[in-house]
Amino acid sequence: MTVNPPYRADIVGSFLRPDAIKTARASHSAGDLDAAALRSVEDEQIASLVRKQADAGLQLATDGEFRRAWWHFDFFGGLDGVDIIETDHGLPFQGAQTKQKAVQVNGRIGFSDHPMLEHWRALKPVAEAAGVQPKFSLPAPTVLDFRVEPQNLTAGEYETRSDYVDDLVQAYRDAIRAFYDEGARYLQLDDTAWAYLCSQDELDRAKHERGIETDGLGERYASILTRVLEDKPDDLVVGTHICRGNFRSTWISSGGYEPIAEHLFAVPYDGFFLEYDSERAGGFEPLRFLQPGDQTVVLGLVTSKAGELEPVDEIKQRIAEAAQFADLSQLALSPQCGFASTEEGNVLTEEQQWAKVRHVVDIAADVWK
Repeated sequence: MTVNPPYRADIVGSFLRPDAIKTARASHSAGDLDAAALRSVEDEQIASLVRKQADAGLQLATDGEFRRAWWHFDFFGGLDGVDIIETDHGLPFQGAQTKQKAVQVNGRIGFSDHPMLEHWRALKPVAEAAGVQPKFSLPAPTVLDFRVEPQNLTAGEYETRSDYVDDLVQAYRDAIRAFYDEGARYLQLDDTAWAYLCSQDELDRAKHERGIETDGLGERYASILTRVLEDKPDDLVVGTHICRGNFRSTWISSGGYEPIAEHLFAVPYDGFFLEYDSERAGGFEPLRFLQPGDQTVVLGLVTSKAGELEPVDEIKQRIAEAAQFADLSQLALSPQCGFASTEEGNVLTEEQQWAKVRHVVDIAADVWK
């Protein structure tokens, strides 16, 4: 096993919400449970979750995103100058649609006293007491950029999406520094935007239905992310998860990584969590663009969308295929995504969820002895 993250057996971050969390959050929304009581339930359930991650053999632990309803909107809504608003449409998944929410920029984008810093402060001592490294996930700035529709850009100083880039970059640099100053050494920027660039259908939809200029998006995103990361501390590991959509076990985007690989792997991330649990992801050939050295590709070969365990030999064979295009020492294994990117969760049981995690740990221990 590797000593530093990303680990040979790693995870994306979110876990199925236990009934206690669901009940407490519903009671809080209804006004029957105050914030302190909700926090107490969350603290208890997260402590239990961290112990389960350690017991499953992981070298890291997350808070399962138990304090969030969404993997991205909760963070965006806590930024200065950004609101999450009701809209007339959700995100169109295959056979499902999310709640009708959207990002609105109505002031100068910035990062100040963000509530998720408190989420991190609560996770850190619990994880360290369990003997594992705390990991915290945030949505990437490129997601906010891709999600801002022209009609929702209402801040007076931003006439176009290009106008807010400097402030967006600085907000994320400030966020990374704030988490680092609080002791974070393993962060992950979750990113659906790159996955849309793999799909011509999704690019056409963004251009014609939402008014997004799609030409040159790969260069735009590589530039934004490189600027965000260019001065990060040497002892801080920042990875990214490229997500193709994960809502109630459904998905959005299809297409291999070839259209984005050269730009994506030029971004100075330490790790790239790539979904490879279905034929929709294409082959491993794009891994040839991985920079030699310390960067790691974490292969999402174990699906979080269904409970059945993949055959061990099949996973090992796919790792061997990937190793034809990137050195085995630069590869690792994880589920393809989290188990609950939104509070609704994927369609599998908690028992199946933990079987998946142990599956990843056992296979990685055998492949990277």
